[in-house]
Amino acid sequence: MNKCFEARCKMLSGIDPKGISYQQRVPFPLRYLFATNPQVMSRVLTIVHRVISTFLIKRSGRKVKSGAQSGAVTLIQRFGSALNLNLHFHMLYLNGVYDNKGYFWPVKPPTPGDLDGVTHKIAKRVSRYLERAGYLYRDAETEYLDLLPEEGDAMHRIIGASITYRLAFGTNAGKKALTLQAVPTNDYRAKSSELVSKQAGFSLHAGVACKSNQRKKLERLCRYITRPAIAEQRLSLASNGNVIVSLKTPYDDGTSHVVLSPMEFMGRLAALVPKPRVNLTRFHGVFSPRSRLRVYVVPGKPEDESKENSQSAMDKAYAMTWAQRLKRVFAIEIEKCDKCGGRVKIIASIEDPAVIEKILKHVGLDEESQTRNRSPPSSLFSHSTQLF
Repeated sequence: MNKCFEARCKMLSGIDPKGISYQQRVPFPLRYLFATNPQVMSRVLTIVHRVISTFLIKRSGRKVKSGAQSGAVTLIQRFGSALNLNLHFHMLYLNGVYDNKGYFWPVKPPTPGDLDGVTHKIAKRVSRYLERAGYLYRDAETEYLDLLPEEGDAMHRIIGASITYRLAFGTNAGKKALTLQAVPTNDYRAKSSELVSKQAGFSLHAGVACKSNQRKKLERLCRYITRPAIAEQRLSLASNGNVIVSLKTPYDDGTSHVVLSPMEFMGRLAALVPKPRVNLTRFHGVFSPRSRLRVYVVPGKPEDESKENSQSAMDKAYAMTWAQRLKRVFAIEIEKCDKCGGRVKIIASIEDPAVIEKILKHVGLDEESQTRNRSPPSSLFSHSTQLF
């Protein structure tokens, strides 16, 4: 967010813009539907965002039709603590909205009653959409989802087993995995003051918030919602070759570890892999690429600040370079020399394939050199000949 807009927000209300994390969980049958049908998942995510965004706009005193927009980044998580398929949404929202003139209007944090109302509306609208789309059927006494897997589709069976904490392979197929339990240390129950709402199988959590100047806390929150499925520190091997998965937080019944055979472990990992071309990171509101208010939240290049009068906000908006992304995500600094530690700069841009091939061959990085370097040394063959 631009510093000028942070100052503008302070003038309007005396409150710094804040961010708040919403965590949306869905019932077990919907997890299977979302995992096997990403289009339905995208539609439901749109419904969830509209409900939360409308709540924030109305809470700020703006009107929905006035052009005001909230802003959010959603990470679609597919995993649970036990390597089970637990598809849910981590949504990081601006705790406020931008009006059509680019001013930010913060809102007060939601109360437990507010979350109950939002969760009820999400459950109602999602159910209505599923019924119209032909996935949800109701009669006078009950309702059910038409989620029967296709005949012969092994991947659907693996997904279904992972969602229900069961095994998909081996002699124990269909049974729950072996767990290690201890006596529970406490009997935890959610307090009425906590910002958690559970209705009709839907769960909405909004208990984490940070101010705009709490950059380290915001970074920790972003790293949490973008974390990988499993940390290596939580995996260990038993003497018989089984994989032991340590739970991040023990369950209420004292379960602290899950024991899986190698094939069962591979089945759990296979269920966590999303279908091809499914984007697990989504941007909403002012953060979306086509939002006309996006220029007010995307920072400008530092060297362009002196030319503010001659350049528009759109001209100053920029994205991170690939070098910056590599450094941020993988800690690889391609702009830093490994030998002297100095800054590396571009001295030439070579695009001719023939010249590129000649240079790579000279330094030994072409395909023929790589294949030759991977072959065993000649001394190995002479030694083998003497053995025979």
